[in-house]
Amino acid sequence: MRLGIEIGGTKLQLGVGGGQQAKLAALRRADIDAAAGAEGILRQIAHLGGELTSQFDISHVGVGFGGPVDPDLGEVITSHQITGWDHFKLAAWLDRQFHVPVTLANDCDAAALAEASFGAGRGRKSVFYVTVGTGVGGGLVQDGRLPGAGRPAVSEIGHLRPGLDCRNAGQTVESLASGRGIEAAMRRQLATLPTPHGASHLAADASELLGLRPGGGEQLTARDIGQAAADGNALAAGVLAEALRTLGWAIAQVITLTAPEVVVVGGGVSLMGEELFFAPLRREVATYVFPPLADSYQLAPAGLGEETVVFGAIALTNL
Repeated sequence: MRLGIEIGGTKLQLGVGGGQQAKLAALRRADIDAAAGAEGILRQIAHLGGELTSQFDISHVGVGFGGPVDPDLGEVITSHQITGWDHFKLAAWLDRQFHVPVTLANDCDAAALAEASFGAGRGRKSVFYVTVGTGVGGGLVQDGRLPGAGRPAVSEIGHLRPGLDCRNAGQTVESLASGRGIEAAMRRQLATLPTPHGASHLAADASELLGLRPGGGEQLTARDIGQAAADGNALAAGVLAEALRTLGWAIAQVITLTAPEVVVVGGGVSLMGEELFFAPLRREVATYVFPPLADSYQLAPAGLGEETVVFGAIALTNL
């Protein structure tokens, strides 16, 4: 059996499986305490992993890490959410804990491998996976393998900078189209309105949004904004439309460069559904994609749910 580990910024998951199908013999989940840093997560892995390795004969560990990694060195480069991970030799640490080989990858690469192997991209030769949640990440699978081995990063769609005049390194697809990007754009919109109590329809929409949370606009979530858009709030709909335009542009660039047969989109923001998220996203991709490729790809929702990275981490051990 194989042990798959997902290390994120808010969630830790460990699952046991054989790696040939999307089925787990056991799963452990834990919330991450950001204040405890990497050391706190390592203690959780030691405890939960120890329980699982005492119950199952584990021959290999695969890890999907939420941040850039060096798979060849088995090293975490950094985490953008949790302190203490910089240049941490994670594979060596896990080897000392569990005494089995370890394979390390970025979490989006692991998720891409899972969706290509068992999910919405199953049976396709080339699959690009995009996660749209707190951030925006990507992973490319070709012929069942992850290209870009030995490179510092690959398929990082969230770090594309849209537009020739976009010279600010902080203005990326992720900063504009992620859940946090949508929330920040909404706060900017609300701040530019002269008053939320005026007579215009935009003022009424602003007043509605500000009343959704006790803390007003500062506490609005992407889920709040999506629901408001679905209920007809024009301010929310405008912010969401701009985020999807940016994301659609980025996906179109990936299709133009790599020609995947299917683009699989997952993550919390994608759970807004077909009408609010996928239908407008498909229109934006079609607007920007290279015309000869217009009918060559499918854009589909992810199929494996919350365990996607765990399934991918286990699948890594078969490469």
